[in-house]
Amino acid sequence: MYVQNANVPERKPVTVPGLHAMKAQGRRIVMLTAYDASFAWQLEAAGVDVALVGDSLGMVVQGHRSTLPVTLEHMVYHTAAVARGLSATLLVADLPFMADRDVAHVLEAAARLVGEAGAAMVKLEGAAPHVIAAIEALRERAVPVCAHLGLTPQSVHKFGGFRIQGREQAAADHILAEALAVQAAGADLLVIEGVPTALGERISATVQIPVIGIGAGPHCDGQVLVIHDVLGVTPGKRPKFSKDFLAGRDSVAAAIAAYAEDVRSGAFPAPEHCFN
Repeated sequence: MYVQNANVPERKPVTVPGLHAMKAQGRRIVMLTAYDASFAWQLEAAGVDVALVGDSLGMVVQGHRSTLPVTLEHMVYHTAAVARGLSATLLVADLPFMADRDVAHVLEAAARLVGEAGAAMVKLEGAAPHVIAAIEALRERAVPVCAHLGLTPQSVHKFGGFRIQGREQAAADHILAEALAVQAAGADLLVIEGVPTALGERISATVQIPVIGIGAGPHCDGQVLVIHDVLGVTPGKRPKFSKDFLAGRDSVAAAIAAYAEDVRSGAFPAPEHCFN
């Protein structure tokens, strides 16, 4: 059994209403991925607000070229491992590729990720009609939802690669309309990935739910990165929107603490991490 380190300072659990209050108060939300109990403990010790068990594990843990091979069994396994390392940090888990093919499968996957693995919220990509129906169904069953728009990795083949979205005015307007649609359906949180800074700012100012950016500029209500990028261990070329926080520091704990501090102060992301 995983034993929580007694040196972690006590703090009140982060909740969905608490995240909404942080947006209202202008306090930036710190989100970071984790895939196992040991790194989850590092997030907990650094006071990270939200831990995301992303299907990004397919790339940074399993070595695939995309997130598409990740299964529900993989997500349940890693979510349960991360849950054992957390106490106050809110835990979000991705629904993997095709788990949203119909409402019944979404509800089954959410039941496993929340009831079995210990997540507090599930994340879905896109705003197609079937996704909107899934968000509504989860809302009716009191399951918190994080939506994900912009560069949605499960759509990599449709996009022709991991390409920045919303550069043209029509495309930007469409993503904003999607943000309003997922909010109306009942989403509690929104991740915006890979869009120009101006669009990230526009969406954050328009919707009432907290907006977490990843490559969406400094004006979002919070930021998220893949922990492997934060630690500079991602193989190959790292995304423009990421930063190696371990460089010049002597520990993983110091790197995560620096990331959290820079998100809260607004120092990250800097202009070199953004798209125009």
